[in-house]
Amino acid sequence: MSATSDVKHFEVVVIGFGPTGAVAASLLGTHGIATLAIDRAREIYDKPRAIALDHEIMRLFDNLGIADEVSRYVAPFPVSEHFGAQGQLIRRIDMVSEPYPLGYTPSMVFTQPPVEEVLRNHVQTHPSVTVELGTTLVDIRQDASRVTLALAREDGTTREVTADYVIACDGASSTVRQRLGIAFDDLEFDEPWLVVDLLVNEAAATQLPATAAQFCDPARPTTYIIGPGNHRRFEIMLLPSEEPRAMEEPQQVWRLLAPWLTPDEGKLWRAASYRFHALVASRWRQGRIFLAGDAAHQQPPFIGQGMCQGLRDAGNLTWKLVRVLRGQSSEQLLDSYDIERSTHVRELTTRIKAIGRVICEQDPDAAAVRDARILAEGGGTPRTITRQEIVPPLTGGLLTTRPSDAKGTLFPQPWILRGGERVLLDKAAGTGWRLVLDGSGAPVPAMPEARAREAGINVIRIGGDGWHEESAVVARWFARHGCSAALVRPDHYVYGVARDETKLAALLSELNERLQ
Repeated sequence: MSATSDVKHFEVVVIGFGPTGAVAASLLGTHGIATLAIDRAREIYDKPRAIALDHEIMRLFDNLGIADEVSRYVAPFPVSEHFGAQGQLIRRIDMVSEPYPLGYTPSMVFTQPPVEEVLRNHVQTHPSVTVELGTTLVDIRQDASRVTLALAREDGTTREVTADYVIACDGASSTVRQRLGIAFDDLEFDEPWLVVDLLVNEAAATQLPATAAQFCDPARPTTYIIGPGNHRRFEIMLLPSEEPRAMEEPQQVWRLLAPWLTPDEGKLWRAASYRFHALVASRWRQGRIFLAGDAAHQQPPFIGQGMCQGLRDAGNLTWKLVRVLRGQSSEQLLDSYDIERSTHVRELTTRIKAIGRVICEQDPDAAAVRDARILAEGGGTPRTITRQEIVPPLTGGLLTTRPSDAKGTLFPQPWILRGGERVLLDKAAGTGWRLVLDGSGAPVPAMPEARAREAGINVIRIGGDGWHEESAVVARWFARHGCSAALVRPDHYVYGVARDETKLAALLSELNERLQ
């Protein structure tokens, strides 16, 4: 996939065409934004790196129209059982139970290469997006009105293009971040691990653990993940005496896997040594240039949020760029990207880091204390927590100033029964700004509804107007938050809620001012 363009100016240039860049380009293309996406590599990396995604990301894929294709390479993420220093079960990390709040299995595993191909192919369906592979960023500079990029093709020829905005999705060693002089803030986690992906034979698969597992053995902390089909992953902590590159050699890999597998029971797909970091860019925007994905953050993989974080970046930034480029909002709106995403990533990474510290404990005495403490937290028995409760809400940025425990959370997506059809809410209601009303209670007066429609906000009454939900997901959400109306952003985060006409009118007025 590649196209050479003679166009000199684009509204947005996306640097890096991995998952974050491809999703950003597709989201922009959905709105007809003139976009150039570049990557120096032509081919998709043919081995798995990311292995987990969640229901927020599948909802995003569904909004793009690719959820069915992606689902071919996806399977539910089973419960992860954590075992202590003596091999005893100390806790479980699972997903929330049905009815699922966003309409999809909350936690999933997937095979990255074919999913990445689906993402890239989807970009081609948007006429406003040009993709140039085998293209390297040579230089980038900006002034108050535009960004200028020098690009080099594989044949050595160079050209310059300009853009209103640039999204740098160019990975952990981001050229753009380095050119801008943006440093990483170190959240103080740095541990060497070996990640091993295998394709196991059928007989061997039945002998491996039936669930995902975290072996919190101080002698050798190890993670075990069940991927789709016969894909299995082991993440094995390396010891100070072990040279990471040497441990990638098949002989060493099979030595480490000996407690579970022998070489004739599976095929090595990938063995790569990493340092699991907790790093967040000190700033995510400089003028007209934005960082996203691994260029902006890196976190340990202990609950599988790495790729999810990058795709959240794309989902957060692109709808705001569309508003600004279309003259619907001022550039000030773009400041909320750094505020929202940096704060969210820092909080989630801190929580992941805390889980990692527990897992990586290598002192036997401290590990025994850890195991006793975790069991005590469950009243003496292994307790279950969900991956979803670990992921925080948004806490700042474009959210109402009025207090509410609902603002900054993801609005649920129920199955809607309408006109004899069963569809997810987003397919029925669209994905722009929405005012969702509780149709089971007293009707909201027409005036706030009319104001919302005049502002281009889609009004949906769940439980009324033929919009009936299958499992009362939204009804319970309204009851839990003590409200009857929710203003929902294009990225599905709740701007604010109201319980009566006066509060709803004030909420709409506030939003109108904030979006100017």
